[in-house]
Amino acid sequence: MKLKISNNLYIKKNSNPLIIAEISANHTGKKKLFLDHIRSAAKNGADLIKIQTYEPEDITLRLKTKKFLIKSGTWRGKNLWDLYSNGFTPFSWHKDAFKLAKKLKIPIFSSPFSKRAVDLLESLKTPIYKIASFEITDLSLIDYVARKKKPIIISTGMATLTEIKRAIKIIEKYHNKIIILYCVSGYPTQEKDTNILTIKKFQKIFKKYNIGISDHTDNIYSALSSTVLGVSVIEKHFIINKKINSLDKLFSIDPNQLKELKLFSKKMFLTLKSSKIGPKKNELSSLKLRRSIFATKDIQKGEKFTKKNIGCFRPKIGLGAENYFKIIGKKSKKKFLKNSPIF
Repeated sequence: MKLKISNNLYIKKNSNPLIIAEISANHTGKKKLFLDHIRSAAKNGADLIKIQTYEPEDITLRLKTKKFLIKSGTWRGKNLWDLYSNGFTPFSWHKDAFKLAKKLKIPIFSSPFSKRAVDLLESLKTPIYKIASFEITDLSLIDYVARKKKPIIISTGMATLTEIKRAIKIIEKYHNKIIILYCVSGYPTQEKDTNILTIKKFQKIFKKYNIGISDHTDNIYSALSSTVLGVSVIEKHFIINKKINSLDKLFSIDPNQLKELKLFSKKMFLTLKSSKIGPKKNELSSLKLRRSIFATKDIQKGEKFTKKNIGCFRPKIGLGAENYFKIIGKKSKKKFLKNSPIF
């Protein structure tokens, strides 16, 4: 399925994957740094910019009990309210972010985490939405987003096949403009845990939809591996400098990595264009450099061709070398001089 994002940008199968730069919490609460991330991502190869639209009350409750404490992983020991208070992108910044992206001629969109977040994004004319992995079971939110009838990217970290299908079924009540991202919600994810071949299963199960990847490793290798499998979209968290002490720095790539991801994914895609067996267009001129059969001695008319009077050499002028065993033992119908091709 071909999905239009902007006048000259489409998400589609059998094309170079679009690169999404996810800024998330890497702005560390500084608006200038937030906007600088947008500029840098656009400059270094991103096709789309993604942000997150929530304020703490859109995600959790302001409680300090043990149930609201993160017990493992990158954010171990943090209270949920405190975590999201440190990582959120204020609603008041969004207008300037969309204005800047328009000036840079790069689409910007977001993951909303509440209905009021959706309303804000609608007012800014977002071209596309994303449902984050943790929200794939929030069917009420998914329904509200789907009603807007805009393309939806849905991330599938932690999700069972039943949960993925259930979320998709909600969206399909309104439209089928869906992009499914394979995702491992490990922060960061180790290469050995990425299981990239799962993408092939997604492609088989969800044949009519574009499949992509949301990758949380700290490098570009898993993302590049997915290119070989024909993904339509690659999403990576982006940080302009890894010295920034942000919540997401351990699974974000920097400008040089983003630039390499864009370049290498394009080059890798170019190698995947055809599965045709046989001479390719750029090989046709090389066919003449194959071997053909030559006389290694003077051969008289009526004389038999033998291993002692013929051999195979480049270039291909007369009979191709594949005919060698066919003419051995047969009589020559004319005289051939030494080093002349056999016709």
